[in-house]
Amino acid sequence: MKAIIFAGGVGTRLWPLSRKSSPKQFEKIIGNKSTLQLAVERLIPEFEWKDIYISTGATYVDIVEKQLPNVPKQNVIGEPLMRDVGPAVGLITAILYKQSAKVPLTILWSDHLVGKQDLFKKILKDAGQFISKNTNKIVFIAQKPRFASQNLGWIEYGSVVNKVNETGLHSFKSFKYRPDLDLAKVYFNSGHHAWNLGYFVTTPEFLWKQYQKQAPEMFALIKEIYESVGTNKFTEIVNRLYSKFEKINFDNLILEKIKPEDAFVISENLQWSDVGAWEALKEALQKHQSENITSGKVLVQDSQDSLIYNYTNQLVVAIDLEGLLVVNTGDVTLVAHKNSVPKIKKIVESFSGTENEKLT
Repeated sequence: MKAIIFAGGVGTRLWPLSRKSSPKQFEKIIGNKSTLQLAVERLIPEFEWKDIYISTGATYVDIVEKQLPNVPKQNVIGEPLMRDVGPAVGLITAILYKQSAKVPLTILWSDHLVGKQDLFKKILKDAGQFISKNTNKIVFIAQKPRFASQNLGWIEYGSVVNKVNETGLHSFKSFKYRPDLDLAKVYFNSGHHAWNLGYFVTTPEFLWKQYQKQAPEMFALIKEIYESVGTNKFTEIVNRLYSKFEKINFDNLILEKIKPEDAFVISENLQWSDVGAWEALKEALQKHQSENITSGKVLVQDSQDSLIYNYTNQLVVAIDLEGLLVVNTGDVTLVAHKNSVPKIKKIVESFSGTENEKLT
């Protein structure tokens, strides 16, 4: 099975650590490793290095190669422009369809944490085994919800309709992206909704047919790229065509149009967390909500439910904090309530055209 890890986003919700020059997935957020490195480590040794691909922006190829020297250079796919995930998956599809159309592949993300790694590997293996015999299907891997999240997508599933090595495959019903709080509570209490992680297992052939059917204009460009795979014209053709791709999310372009009978859902407690925002990072690392999460030279007194990350040699002293985020990178110090993370993105966007733009 092939594994494709997407590592192209900028991640303004983890600003000021995450910048355009070095996005969140390349920064040392957990211990002394980036979440990209951790995402790859979760796959080894069950996956061979030659079967791991990284999809990123062309600007970040050098960073990826430095952090992951064992991944073959030809497996680091640099998008010349940021055109969202729809075109990015299309580019990978063109490459892998040329190489191994019926070999199962899994799509994963570089800014997530998975606590139950053995279970995660087992699910990938079982889903891959199922897809190897059902190459025209897709299996979504979901996390049983821990709370009524408004910031995540949800996936609705039915009863178990198939089993592989005791791993249940449920029927697929529908997606819902970022519901309001009332609807999220309904989903949380339903017993047949889970968090949609953006993880799935299928084949290049299945994706190829979906693009051909659901996105014919984009497919024409993908087909032209496909014809250049393995030739010395590949890079030139990708660079020339990529700006012609519509900027669109993969969910909207393909996944929302998949026939329910072609899809299955595996829903388990993987202890999964999206660490794309400071409050999500705290939730992932804390043992209980009142716990303080710190990194670097930090002294905390009479404080609770706060995250204090210090990336400088200065000492950061926090007294009487509750529910706050403090991030010091040397050139920026962020202080915000943990419920105010959406405002961080707006602040960063407001820097465009100002003297603070260099800080983005």
